[in-house]
Amino acid sequence: MSARTRNIDTLHPFLRWAGGKTWLVKLINNGLNINTFSSYHEPFVGGGAMLFHLQPKKAYISDSNEQLIRTYEAVRDDIDEIITMIKNFGRDEQAYYQVRSINSNDPTIQAAQFIYLNQMSFNGIYRVNQKGEYNVPWGKRVSYKFDYENLKKVSSYLRTVRIQAMDFGDSIKSVRKNTLVFLDPPYTHSKIENRFIKYNQKIFTFEDQKRLSLMIDTIKSRGAYYILTNADHALIKEVFDKNDRIIPLSRKSTIGGMNAQRGQYEECIFTNTNLKI
Repeated sequence: MSARTRNIDTLHPFLRWAGGKTWLVKLINNGLNINTFSSYHEPFVGGGAMLFHLQPKKAYISDSNEQLIRTYEAVRDDIDEIITMIKNFGRDEQAYYQVRSINSNDPTIQAAQFIYLNQMSFNGIYRVNQKGEYNVPWGKRVSYKFDYENLKKVSSYLRTVRIQAMDFGDSIKSVRKNTLVFLDPPYTHSKIENRFIKYNQKIFTFEDQKRLSLMIDTIKSRGAYYILTNADHALIKEVFDKNDRIIPLSRKSTIGGMNAQRGQYEECIFTNTNLKI
């Protein structure tokens, strides 16, 4: 997948994101050339690790998290002002809570606040209260240094990308023949079936998993390709049994979150491509 025919900058995610796939990008070998696909779609973009690794010429990204998508749009449109704001934010505990208390409707201010809080908070968790207010505590990252050069490069690349806030089910509308769709739905892990369902009902329901399975059927019917990451779990394997390749993976948890327990986790890739790990 890392094979490319054009000169591009090395990019990496500007956000920490629970369930992010930076770890997966490091495992991918040559064998799937992004330039052979007509377009790239990612409806659970999150931190965008795969997007920034592949940097397809024609890309569509979306997410149901509207604040996340507004941040992507602002980084694309007004990166210099965002960087200036972040540089003016302090790095100590008092400054963190001052920034967290900002209540602005300006998309540039919101984006600077979002990026700053994401990097300076405890474990990079995205969590809001019932009022929709970010409520993650300070992460004691006094010496953290923002990568402004990467932010500028990301901004430049995002000007070539179609960005939208939407449910994943709506993203199928623009999928055509020879499209590559990368699917990374949110999920937590459990070897116990009932506990797996209970945990995930709060973030991505089992009904959503079934909807996603039907979406993959549509992707394939249009002559397109998919790469799905998900938990290595009997129920998941049953739902996503398409007679396609299943690649088992083991990884260590690197970020906290709801019911997260740091340790070794088993995951799977489901795909109809020739992806190599």
